[in-house]
Amino acid sequence: MVRIATRKSPLALWQAEHVAARLRAEFPQLSVELHPMSTRGDKLLDAPLAKLGGKGLFVKELEQSLLEGRADIAVHSMKDVPVELPDALHIAAILEREDPRDAFVSDRFAGVQALPPHAVIGTSSLRRQCQLRAHVPECRWISLRGNVNTRLAKLASRECDAVVLAAAGLKRLGLAHVITQFLDAEVCLPAIGQGALGIECRRDDAPIHELLTVLHHEPTAVCVQSERALNERLQGGCQVPIAGYAEWSGAELRLRGLVAAADGGTILCSERRGDASAARDIGVAVAEDLLAQGADRILRDMGVR
Repeated sequence: MVRIATRKSPLALWQAEHVAARLRAEFPQLSVELHPMSTRGDKLLDAPLAKLGGKGLFVKELEQSLLEGRADIAVHSMKDVPVELPDALHIAAILEREDPRDAFVSDRFAGVQALPPHAVIGTSSLRRQCQLRAHVPECRWISLRGNVNTRLAKLASRECDAVVLAAAGLKRLGLAHVITQFLDAEVCLPAIGQGALGIECRRDDAPIHELLTVLHHEPTAVCVQSERALNERLQGGCQVPIAGYAEWSGAELRLRGLVAAADGGTILCSERRGDASAARDIGVAVAEDLLAQGADRILRDMGVR
């Protein structure tokens, strides 16, 4: 029996069911069941995540169920996983990455560049806001919380003219057809870990480790390791617009990183390439370059450092 702790949102349930289906396919005799629960991040919808303490609000209850032995694994979107995990837990497997890009969704406008001045864009992400302000500086932004369908409903009710969401989530929910424009990394650098699913478990649970080995995708894991090393060195969270995206081609890893001021007035960028075996060092190098450019001041001003 493998018990999977998961949030109750449609996307979280899809992710957990996806892992369950993969495990059942690999081990036909294995019994797998989902244990859905609501997290603080799901319940507190009346304020931006940055003001509530960050995306870790989505994983703490799941981690507690692991620590208390009520569940064996938890499935997370890696972009929601804090840098620091409880000592007794770790990410034991990372699945192959889905599309890491952000997606522009509108039933009125063909893309970001087609938005008229003062159009209203909905997103919960400071990272998206800061980068897209460079392309549509006169647009107005509203914060969106809740699951994917809740956010799309804001568009249907004309509370906003467009919304920006993760392409991976829309694709996983069978909603790829609503995407008006995929935002390439040159337009909007993705969040660290975006598109990747991670499986968390207890460090001392050897039988679970053995099961998860077949689900692990090393190229994705290497890329996410580099991105998370960047974030760890910056001591970042969702309170600060930080982006990072690594690509592995042949033996070479390419990592792009970004730190922006909250108002989007300052955007710092850095890039490094190197051997994939040095993924963590590449992440630290990008972070050091961003700090040298002034990211430390931005982080201090936002109370992160």
